[in-house]
Amino acid sequence: MILNSFNRHVFIGILSAALVACSSGPRVLAPVEDHGKSSASSPLAASASKVEAEKVLPGAENAGKPGYYTVRQGDTLTRIGLDNGQAWRDLAKWNNLDNPNLIEAGQVIRVVPPNAAVEVAGVVVRPVSNAGVPAKAAPVTTEAKDKNGSAPVASATPAAPADEGLAFIWPAAGPLLGGFDEAKNKGLDIGGKAGDAVMAAADGQVVYAGAGLRGYGNLLILKHNNTFLTAYAHNQALLVKEDQKVKKGQKIAEMGNSDSASGVKLHFEIRRQGKPVDPAKLLPVR
Repeated sequence: MILNSFNRHVFIGILSAALVACSSGPRVLAPVEDHGKSSASSPLAASASKVEAEKVLPGAENAGKPGYYTVRQGDTLTRIGLDNGQAWRDLAKWNNLDNPNLIEAGQVIRVVPPNAAVEVAGVVVRPVSNAGVPAKAAPVTTEAKDKNGSAPVASATPAAPADEGLAFIWPAAGPLLGGFDEAKNKGLDIGGKAGDAVMAAADGQVVYAGAGLRGYGNLLILKHNNTFLTAYAHNQALLVKEDQKVKKGQKIAEMGNSDSASGVKLHFEIRRQGKPVDPAKLLPVR
């Protein structure tokens, strides 16, 4: 059939419309590539980086103030508590930590009870209050008399804590394998056989029971008063639970060789206000 000029134009128009309709499905766009700049330099990425850099971590306003600690990489609340003579549960409560396992490097947390006094350069001060104003207390003084035996005068020497005389006992009966070394060994290593009794060195309360502190294996930490903690590491079994009160000489664990211990032994520490001290100086002579 021969199409006249008009019909031919109509036919071509219909065919073109059909082809357009067939090709009007979903379109897939190629990824946008920026060959001149990296994605990090885009305005959006730059804005995100700026927000991250300006992120203010909890407690940052208290950094460097007495009674506070700035969290470092690798810290745990248990470790911070041990190093500051506090129970991790207390740290969580004082700092309103909903999840004590979530702390960030750079975060600043309170490590003394609210309103507790701490000594700085011989002067007792209190941590910053909620109003942001540090309350300064008077220096710790002891009464003394002048040369004429009359008016008392202030002494700048702090009085010894009343609980310094806490009497400890040896926590295990085995031989001493390793002594205290401030740089290498923060306590005593006591030998024995797997399953030997580990005893509480003094009356106290269990503030930690678990294996979450690297290098200590199955660990117990007891708090005896506001000054002293004791730690018992590398146990094969823990016989008491957190918050439980224990008596001096009570069996609290069984000796083992968990974690990094070289053979069966008890690693025993005494900490005065969080600082390791030589247990041999506080234990009775064998």
